[in-house]
Amino acid sequence: MNSLLSAGLILILGFLGARLLKYVRLPNVTAFLIVGIIIGPHILNLVTPEIFTASDFFSNLVLGIIAFSLGENFLLDKIRHGMKHVMWISIIAALGAWILVSAALIIYFIFLKLPIYPALVLGAAASATAPAATVLVIREYRASGFLTELLLKVVAIDDAWCLIFAALAIAFANAMRAVVFDMGIVFAGIGEIFGALILGAILGCLSSFLSRLVKTAEELLILIVGLILLDVGLSVALKISVLLSSMTMGLIVINLARENYKFFEVLRSIDAPLYLIFFILSGAHLDFGILYKMGIAGIFYVVFRVIGKVYGAKIGAKISNAPKSTENWLGLALTPQAGVALGIGLVAKATFPDYGNYIFTIIAATTVVFELVGPLLTKYSLTKAGEVVSAE
Repeated sequence: MNSLLSAGLILILGFLGARLLKYVRLPNVTAFLIVGIIIGPHILNLVTPEIFTASDFFSNLVLGIIAFSLGENFLLDKIRHGMKHVMWISIIAALGAWILVSAALIIYFIFLKLPIYPALVLGAAASATAPAATVLVIREYRASGFLTELLLKVVAIDDAWCLIFAALAIAFANAMRAVVFDMGIVFAGIGEIFGALILGAILGCLSSFLSRLVKTAEELLILIVGLILLDVGLSVALKISVLLSSMTMGLIVINLARENYKFFEVLRSIDAPLYLIFFILSGAHLDFGILYKMGIAGIFYVVFRVIGKVYGAKIGAKISNAPKSTENWLGLALTPQAGVALGIGLVAKATFPDYGNYIFTIIAATTVVFELVGPLLTKYSLTKAGEVVSAE
């Protein structure tokens, strides 16, 4: 097995697997993940070490493209009337997941006579929503309508709340361990958010300026992919949020000039194989052997995260006077979990030598669950809201 052969198998088996699993009405995202699990190292082992090594590159590039594309939904003329819904729903749904997961795990850890600080970090991780799965389900089923547009906007800023909560949770956790409250960690987390916003804004302005030199669609594609790679690379180097900086870049681009919609249009012409590789490699990384390690704490995490998202979105929709369909169905569509939550788990693993690995294991195990079930719940929500146009 060489890397080229492995890459070819990834694309062909991903395509065939998605077509086959259509018969059981699974979204493409779930089908790609299942194919990834089958061809991954735990079953058929068809993915070479070289491709596994390159998976970080693919993941960051695709997350950058997805986040940049989400920025298109923040055209100021369109969001002025809907921003109240977005802010109320996103903050209360994120807070709901953090508070409920943390509270349930605190009670459980007290019962086991364990430290309670891991519960705060796990709750913060639970507030994140994975944008990649959500975007792909919406595109696959050609969903459109008020709920779909609101979902895209909520998902776009959801991870910003998660980053703030994680910074606070880690600061409180360190205070509980060392009895010395370190505000520096809180400020560092907030600094990451502002750094991402500044970087995205600068590159968004640069994108719009350089677009004046573009003569063809091919040149525009080269320009935007290059700028997204530049944004992702700088974000990784500066240790700021790839998602937030890329989304900000997209937001600035679409608002500087109406004709800049071409940036997003040209990306849609080439992103399908990248999404496929991203999700298949994500599936190949999923280890079902880790599920048994999550135990009761992992079950509490799953159950109370779903409750927090569903009822948080319901309360936010009610406060902001959103339509009834939003109140009933948006919360379930916010259940996918992936990269940002895992990132918090990795930070916890490095920060807390005693319980960091325990925190990461629970997040990794629950990510397996939410990556497979989340897209199905998103599809179900959009269908119940009457916004799915086509099953094909």
